[in-house]
This record gives sequence, C-alpha cells and structure tokens, in this order.
Amino acid sequence: MSEKKYWIQVSVVMLMSAMLVAGCRTRDPADADGVSPVRGVGATDIYGQPLGERFAGDQYLEGQFEPVYYAYDSAQIDAAERAKLESVADYLRQNPQVDLIVEGHCDERGSREYNLALGERRALAARAYLIGLGIESDRLQTKSFGFERPAVDGHDESAWRYNRRAEFVISY
Repeated sequence: MSEKKYWIQVSVVMLMSAMLVAGCRTRDPADADGVSPVRGVGATDIYGQPLGERFAGDQYLEGQFEPVYYAYDSAQIDAAERAKLESVADYLRQNPQVDLIVEGHCDERGSREYNLALGERRALAARAYLIGLGIESDRLQTKSFGFERPAVDGHDESAWRYNRRAEFVISY
C-alpha cells in the first residue's frame, strides 16, 4: 500500500472516531443559560411531560402513600419498607375503582440508561409485592423516571437515600 493511501485511511479513521466521540458526548449538567436540563424550567421527563405535572387522568395525592426506599444499586424491598406496601394494598382493596401507577426513581449516580433500568426494576419489585398481597395485576402500571425527579437535591448520601424510591400515583 502506498504511503499516501495509508495516511488517507488513518485520517478517515481519526475523523470517524472524532465524530463518534462527539456524538456520544455526555450532557453537561447545566446548559448554556445555567439551567439544569433535569430540573430546569421547561424541562421534561422521559415521556415528554413537563416535570412537576402528571398525565391527564392521574391524581397525585401528596402524602397519600409513603415512598418505599431502596438501598444503593438495589431493587430489593427491605423488611422495614414492606409495611408501606401493605398500607397501599389495604387502600387498593378498600377502593376497587382505583388503579395505581408505581414510579421508580434513582439517585444521580450512574448513567441515564442504567438509572432508567434500575428505576423500572424498583417499580416492578413494588408492583410484584402488591400482586403478592392480592392486588390484581391489571390495576398496577409501572413507570421509571431514573434520576430525573429527585425528591431531595444534593450530591451526597443524605440526599441520595431519599431519591432511591418507588412512589405511587392514583389513576382512575
């Protein structure tokens, strides 16, 4: 192979590598105007809904149910959290017209994709526990928000422990 052809191939490979790296770049935590893309004004969740709003037909009752908290990098429901799910199941048994959306959340550590998957596993674990308590599966939906809706702002364990959770939204 000629030397000219070799350098053209090297240049093409370097150019393609640079384009690949630029296209996979992670998002800066603050965009140009300094507003966080996760919590800023006009930010949307993974479903395109404005943060802080729920889908039409859902009723979020503040304080209706206590969140279920999880250990770091876990979707296992601790024994101390099971009473919260039993309370949710009691409510659903007394209100058969009510359906529920179980939302899974994570702390900010890890990639967006990883946290969406972990949030889904957390929501599914809470859903499975409710089904085990006798709640019909067709009354329970799941949704993962990953780290996009933190309960507590902060960058340490005192905040992260409240962000690793499952929350419950009543849906009629």
